[in-house]
Amino acid sequence: MSGGNLIRCNLPGRFQKKFNLKKDKLYNLDIAVVGDKVEFEMNSDNTGTIERIEDRKNYISRKAPRIKGAGQRGERLEQVIASNVDSVYVVSSTINPSFNNRFIDRLIVAGESAGVKVNLIINKTDLGMDEDIDYFADLYSSLGYKVFLTSALNKKSIKELEGEVEGKINLFFGQSGVGKSSLLNLLFPGLNHRVGEVSESTSKGKHTTVTSVMNKVKGETYIIDTPGIREFDPYGVKKEDLGHYFPEIKELAGECRFNTCTHNHEPGCMVRSSAEEDKISPERYQSYLNLLGTIEEGLFF
Repeated sequence: MSGGNLIRCNLPGRFQKKFNLKKDKLYNLDIAVVGDKVEFEMNSDNTGTIERIEDRKNYISRKAPRIKGAGQRGERLEQVIASNVDSVYVVSSTINPSFNNRFIDRLIVAGESAGVKVNLIINKTDLGMDEDIDYFADLYSSLGYKVFLTSALNKKSIKELEGEVEGKINLFFGQSGVGKSSLLNLLFPGLNHRVGEVSESTSKGKHTTVTSVMNKVKGETYIIDTPGIREFDPYGVKKEDLGHYFPEIKELAGECRFNTCTHNHEPGCMVRSSAEEDKISPERYQSYLNLLGTIEEGLFF
């Protein structure tokens, strides 16, 4: 974008060469991504050629699905979703698809590990809020995450959310079918995103957004909309750091017997005993263990 105009740009081959020759052999699936700040030269056909990509202050990424050409010895590609983000909004729904706290925790870890402020949206509340969802809404609030309960019928919640995103670069992502596109259309009607439906046979959402897009909606307010996600695993999180991205675990970690405790099987683990005694959420602790397992065993979803 230049002066409010959209410019289609290409990447010269030298960028590909630079990224493929990294000494640590960690390959990126994306070189320039939504949110990157770039310098480019205009071509005679009104397209642009990117000359420089500025350093990112942060970025959100995940482990990419294994594709042809990827290494076979645990080596994985990193798929960068967006960069230079001020706030992340993890969008879920009460039903169609059902609320999934395990999935939410994975997205939260991706935001936490990038050092970005994470918020939670529970959408479609007009279709019903059961005790479990009320429990998790209160739980995430108690952990310091701002929780928005939204629906097409609740104009107040939409107004509150509109005020929160103002003046920031905001990334919205979540499972397919949670109503993200409909929600963004309510927030900013000018976006006019396509709205899909949930498959009756699989109860999973159908993709309506096919690629990440950043739109300037007003003033200095930007919205990054992403395709619905069906599987997600944060990239680059080490097992010794994972507990830092769960606030309740980070708070207790210093009381464990061993300073190298992974909060899994070690004796004298304050985190594990707290989960067993319901002093911290057993559900969140199980999310931690599930993620820890993928790191330790080299499993990728």
